[in-house]
Amino acid sequence: MNLAEIENKQKWNTFVKQVSPNRFSQSWEWGEFQESRGFKVKRLALLKENDFMAGASFVEHKLMFGLKYWYAPGGPVFNQEIGKKEKKEFFNLIKAETGKAGKIIFLRLEPEKEFPEIGFRLEETCENQPSRSLVLNLTRPGEKILAEMHQKTRYNIRLALRKGVAVREASSGEFQKWWEIMRQTGKRDGFRIHPCEHYEKMLKFPQQETSQKDLQIKLYLAEYEGKVIAGNIVAFFGDTVTYLHGASTYEDRKLMAPYALQWRLLEKARSRGYGYYDFYGINEEKWPGVTRFKKGFGGREVDRPGTYDLIFKQSLYNVYKFLRYIRRKI
Repeated sequence: MNLAEIENKQKWNTFVKQVSPNRFSQSWEWGEFQESRGFKVKRLALLKENDFMAGASFVEHKLMFGLKYWYAPGGPVFNQEIGKKEKKEFFNLIKAETGKAGKIIFLRLEPEKEFPEIGFRLEETCENQPSRSLVLNLTRPGEKILAEMHQKTRYNIRLALRKGVAVREASSGEFQKWWEIMRQTGKRDGFRIHPCEHYEKMLKFPQQETSQKDLQIKLYLAEYEGKVIAGNIVAFFGDTVTYLHGASTYEDRKLMAPYALQWRLLEKARSRGYGYYDFYGINEEKWPGVTRFKKGFGGREVDRPGTYDLIFKQSLYNVYKFLRYIRRKI
């Protein structure tokens, strides 16, 4: 077995889609999005002859004084047949690869399942991709999916549709309508949002349709009497649609537009042959209202191991953690 850098998009995405539900953050296109933001991306795979046994798309983050760390969002991805021995070999080869890169002070991973403990440390305060999520199986009839939702969720969906809330994909010139609502939502609910350019750039990748079920990120809007009152950004990849960002106006809250949005997106995903809808993050303590909203749609709770760091230079890592803590307090 050997570690190789993968430069073929089709081969990489085919491998990433082997693990279901598929995670968009390890797709080739998500790496392209990171590159558009100025990051370097390295896609490394453990090969057994021509078969992928494990792989991770690493995003290189720069720190002070030329120091760096590698982060695999939602990765690595493991072949279903891989054993503990091969997993350990993969991590050992990755460690050797970071040594060649120079000035890498730690490695950050967010695995789908447990992996061999070879010095990784759980970092609960550094979680980027959510470790707890809610995944809805779309391979059943729509009536059954609706029947398994919370009674109030079904009521709110029907209420929104009955009042005339319409859902559609946004046109290229409508981003600012959603952005204004997103700014209001972040301020109202007290959560951090990305700069405007982050969302705009995200919606441009990929620039054009690629092969079936490769990554597409789209904005859907809910409107009432010609006014946009809510909107969701969702990622379509492999067998899974992932709900990434949502916003809604406070003054129109009685119209229940977010419920209509999610229902229409579930219908869209089913009609296009996707198998899963990932509500992308639940946490009763951090986001009680959002979590209650998502759970109303039913689905299976998924618990992933969390965010793990493999530290190469402890003193420099301690400085990084301290500065990160100060920055988040400002």
